[in-house]
Amino acid sequence: QVHLVESGGGKVQPGGSLKLSCAASGINFRLFAMHWYRQAPGKERELVATITSAGGRNYTDSVNGRFTISRDNVYNRVYLQMNSLKPEDTARYYCNTIRQGYSFYGQGTQVTVSS
Repeated sequence: QVHLVESGGGKVQPGGSLKLSCAASGINFRLFAMHWYRQAPGKERELVATITSAGGRNYTDSVNGRFTISRDNVYNRVYLQMNSLKPEDTARYYCNTIRQGYSFYGQGTQVTVSS
């Protein structure tokens, strides 16, 4: 049973920073790519960042240069460091992985960027 638990969200002013964390269990973590998605009210869920099992990283254009995804294969965690936050980054953020063709999400953590 794959289990993903996100934490670290909150309310921050524009230009601020947050670091999200996702604890994973039920998988051989080091072998799996991990992803961060987000979903704003009234919008579709979008892929924000990916880190492969080898540590390769990809970002959606809107966060490139501001967000950094990383992983800790000892503690089975994936992180999303978010800097220079903008109001349009406001969304619920979800950790994700795909195992045996099934896509697993956590419950998400809310990020609100507002003055």
